[in-house]
Formats: sequence, structure tokens, C-alpha cells
Amino acid sequence: MYTGILPVVPATGLPASGDADVRVTALGGGHGLAASLSALRLLTSNLTAVVTVADDGGSSGRLRDELGVLPPGDLRMALAALCDDTDWGRTWRDVMQHRFASRPGADGSLDNHAMGNLLIVTLWELLGDTVAGLQWAGALLGARGVVLPMAAVPLTIEGQVRSPDGNGGHVRRTITGQSTLAVAGEVENVRLLPEHAPACPEAVTAIAEAEWVVLGPGSWYTSVLPHLLLPELRQALCGTTARRLLTMNLDVNDKEARGMSAADHLRVISRYAPEFGVDVVLADPAGIGDVAEFEKAAGMLGAEVVFDKVGGFGGKAVHDPLRLAAAYRDIFGDI
Repeated sequence: MYTGILPVVPATGLPASGDADVRVTALGGGHGLAASLSALRLLTSNLTAVVTVADDGGSSGRLRDELGVLPPGDLRMALAALCDDTDWGRTWRDVMQHRFASRPGADGSLDNHAMGNLLIVTLWELLGDTVAGLQWAGALLGARGVVLPMAAVPLTIEGQVRSPDGNGGHVRRTITGQSTLAVAGEVENVRLLPEHAPACPEAVTAIAEAEWVVLGPGSWYTSVLPHLLLPELRQALCGTTARRLLTMNLDVNDKEARGMSAADHLRVISRYAPEFGVDVVLADPAGIGDVAEFEKAAGMLGAEVVFDKVGGFGGKAVHDPLRLAAAYRDIFGDI
């Protein structure tokens, strides 16, 4: 069982300026949060990741169902993104991301399980404490920051999807589960179950004590919006004295946001959390169609728009860590 003794996580990040490291809390899930963390770890060691815990597919879904634990997959990806860019860090990043594959014809119980998921769940079972387990995992990896779940219990995302009815109209179907909803298309009326699930107390504290809160990029309905749907976390995000930065996706037309413009993404935030304000919206100009419409939608959130080239090379909709870090550094320093 957990004895109350926590590992010391090394503070090895590079400061954003000659002064003390800026305190940043980044929220999201999956590949989007990993992209943000890969950039932020180059700027500060005072970094906390608050991660969605609604995944119900793949290795995470199996562990969640079989063991009754938080789905560890997005937490694993956040830890891997915070690994140091050294032989030690790169090796442990690869260990965390390694997936087992059964030989052809064998139905193995480890098939498609990520090693990092198993390591995290092992620490949870040994220590009996979710946050302590993640801290020990971070210390083992030499992670440049702290990883926390957004909620103390597993969450379920439910939403409605519009589908053609064959008569020129549409019908709405209720979809339950992140893995299904994320690929369903044209999502509406999203909610979290249980509706009043407890937030992770350490996550609430990290938001309150931050100088900057960074939300996004990521799947808008299943990775970004959930942080504003959990009542205690939403209250913390609206009440923090930190400046709030919203990072836009490079591809605003993924499967769950089919047909939406960049401005529509901002309107979603306003619709679900009208009391939530943003100081800065960071966007790559290549991903924005109607600039005037986008700036108007940002104004509804009280935000200034900063356009910067943060996409990777080769035309893929993937953030480049160095470009994104440079954009974050300039924003943190200028405002």
C-alpha cells in the first residue's frame, strides 16, 4: 500500500526566460495533449498535465472493464510526451508506447496491450493511490512535469449524432462511449456520465495555482470539451487567476467535427460553457478559413487571436514541437 512517500521528480525543463519557470497546467487527451506537452516541456519544468479519463476502447478499455481502474492510455501518452530527449528518456518513451502482438493464430491475452498501460495499473494496484502511481511512473521516466487524471473515477462520454433518414431529413442517434463517438461524425449534445463525478483534487489545485492554463489541441468533443463538462473542473477553469490559452487543431474537420469550421469550434466552447473566458487563441493560419469569422467567434470568448505557423513539415496535420514551443514562449512573454 501507498505509504505517503513520493518520489522526487527531477526539474530539468528549460525555462521560458531568464526568470523562474512559468507555471503551466495543460489540459486535454490523446495525441493533442501529447503535442502540447512535447512543446511545453521545452519551456518549463513547472508543468502539470490534466488528462481525460473517458477512453473505453483498445487496451485502456479492456483494463477499465476488467480491473475497474481509470483508463490509463491517455495518461500513458502524456507521460511519454514528457520524457526527456536523452537516451534514457527516449528508451522509456518507447517502452511506455510498446504494444504486444500475439503471433499469428494465437489468441493472446496481452495482444495489443500497451506496456505503459500495464506499468501504470501495476503501480496503482501496489500503491492503492492513482496520483501517487502516476508520480512514481513519472519519476521512473524522468518526466519533465506531473501527470494527473481530470477525474477521480472513470468517465463515460455520451452524445447525439445526426444521420440521414432517407427522406431528405435527419434523425438523431444517442452514442455512448468515447471510442464510438469519436468516429461517429456531426456530434451534438455531449455530456459526461456520471454528471457530477468528482474531479481529481490535485488537478483542481494545479489549475488554481497556474500562471497559464493551456486547453487543446485535440479531438474537440472527446478530449477538449470534457474538461468544461465536469462541474468541479469547469468551476476551477472559470475561477482561476491564470491566463487561459486555447490551442486550435490544425485539421478542424476530423471525424467527430465533420463539416465544422474553425469558428464553429470556438462557438462550441461558448455554447457549452458561456461563462468560460479565454485570453488567447493560438491558430495556424493554414487551418483557418474565414479569418474575420474566426476572430469574431474568438471575441465571444474575450480572446485575442495569435496566428503562427505551428504545423509540421510535409503537409501533415501534426504540430511541430519546436514551432509550437516558440509560439507558446512568445505568448507567455508578451502578455
